[in-house]
Amino acid sequence: MKRILFSTLFILTIAVFSFAQSTKVLSVGDKAPAFKATADNGSTWKLNDYDGKKYVVVYFYPAAMTGGCTKQACAYRDSQSAIESANAVVVGVSGDNVEGLKLFKKAENLNFTLLSDESGEIAKSFGVPTRDGGKITREIEGQSYDLVRGVSASRWTFIIDKKGKIVYKNEQVDAAKDAEAVLAFLKKQG
Repeated sequence: MKRILFSTLFILTIAVFSFAQSTKVLSVGDKAPAFKATADNGSTWKLNDYDGKKYVVVYFYPAAMTGGCTKQACAYRDSQSAIESANAVVVGVSGDNVEGLKLFKKAENLNFTLLSDESGEIAKSFGVPTRDGGKITREIEGQSYDLVRGVSASRWTFIIDKKGKIVYKNEQVDAAKDAEAVLAFLKKQG
């Protein structure tokens, strides 16, 4: 009986340790993971392309074409010129496939890049929790489309400075006010 209890405890300890190692949560001051992803237009987007040039706002959202995510994206769209004036670029990251991102961008007239993270690897590299994805059907210009996502990420926002360090992190994002909070932070950076 002691052997079974010891074995079970040992296996549980290893499982907890492994989980903790695989889900490093990034904090302000940490180096951002050098990631790349497929953008809504099919091109490869790379964080390293902005080293030394601009702040990069990376916002994770659960699913394209849903209520809160649409409010958040539209707020970024409407704040785009002010964000560009603050020497920053915005990328939205979700588990949606590229086709769904193209539709989202078109339907909401979005003026910034959306990145596909179907496997959740980018979210995981930032420590952003994910859960199973899914499928929703939306009508766009009178036609019905299925939007498919591999994972649903939690709504978290990061700002990465020109040196590749995380200078801002928000795990309690108010979707409608995220762009406003990000812009206020960027303006303080001068």
